[in-house]
Amino acid sequence: MISERDVQAYQRDGVIVVPDVLGADTLAQLRTVIAELVAGSARTLEHTDVYDLEPGHTAESPRVRRIKTPHKVHPLFDQIVRSPAVLDILKKLIGPGLRLHGSKLNMKSAHYGSPVEWHQDWAFYPHSNDDILAIGVLLDDTDLSNGPMLVTPGTHTGEVWSHHGEDGCFAGLIDPDTIKAEIERAVPCMGRAGSMSFHHVRALHGSAMNTSDRPRNLLLYEVAASDAWPLMGVRDFDEFNSRLLSGDPVVTPRLADVPVRMPLPPAKRQGSIYETQSAAKKSYFTRAA
Repeated sequence: MISERDVQAYQRDGVIVVPDVLGADTLAQLRTVIAELVAGSARTLEHTDVYDLEPGHTAESPRVRRIKTPHKVHPLFDQIVRSPAVLDILKKLIGPGLRLHGSKLNMKSAHYGSPVEWHQDWAFYPHSNDDILAIGVLLDDTDLSNGPMLVTPGTHTGEVWSHHGEDGCFAGLIDPDTIKAEIERAVPCMGRAGSMSFHHVRALHGSAMNTSDRPRNLLLYEVAASDAWPLMGVRDFDEFNSRLLSGDPVVTPRLADVPVRMPLPPAKRQGSIYETQSAAKKSYFTRAA
């Protein structure tokens, strides 16, 4: 599915896009499941363990900006990350032992889909080593008009920027004034529905509001090497091992000399990156809109 040249590009840039990983039948199944989940959100008017709602959400006009941990919500999402095609790519980029760290479905509806401010995933869940990436499954044809994810090549080997606010608490985003040059170099992750992006856990990225008349749904999986252990600890060892995608359980974490900033004190607003970032006084995409 990917060549040695693709692996080298990932190692150099910290991001690649692989076209047409999912077929039309799987995409159709996903869209049916997602439509059912969005319809189900009409039964709540507040954020839940499953739904993160857009401003303006009502029972009559449901607006969902995120489905939380979809691999726990419907088996199809778990099947995709465990599929042979996806595992083959992951093993070439990370190695033979793999663990699912988490998943989320970011939904950028036409005309109002929320932006995600500039950040590094590493700031949210630092591990003992950084052989970790996020898969972005494009569920819709994605171009510049409908809010693609933007990633700055090469930032995965550099600085880990502060994601803390003026009050000293974790804010989930970087002060855009400190990364102006990096923002200018960012490239969009675009492609046909069914394509997948793979970006390193330390790569700088964000995405603008979707102002087009087309949706841009992005299914995200966070995958770590099985010997990368979360620095915030393991609460349930059995559950931790249940997320293995390949390889055996590991009790000897691999330690790497990588920069770390802990996400503490915790964010004042919890629940999702949208809630966490909303407490910040400085932003980029909302300011530019």
